[in-house]
Amino acid sequence: MGLGGCIILIAVGAILTFATDWHMSGVNLDLVGVIFMAAGLIGLATFSGIARRRRVVVPPTRVVEEERPAPRDGYSDGYGV
Repeated sequence: MGLGGCIILIAVGAILTFATDWHMSGVNLDLVGVIFMAAGLIGLATFSGIARRRRVVVPPTRVVEEERPAPRDGYSDGYGV
């Protein structure tokens, strides 16, 4: 269940709990709404935990310095002999 599904469950549960006054025999719609909201909150917590784990942390790139040639002193390369 994605983030949208969790939000929809919470919204439908809130509507059933707080905004309706229907009475059905054998079904307590207030309790069904609370169960929907709880399931939505549990799904939201699970989704956020999984999404946090999926984030990829890219290590900083290492800067490679170019090798600098040794300073020429005229003797080490054979020309000063």
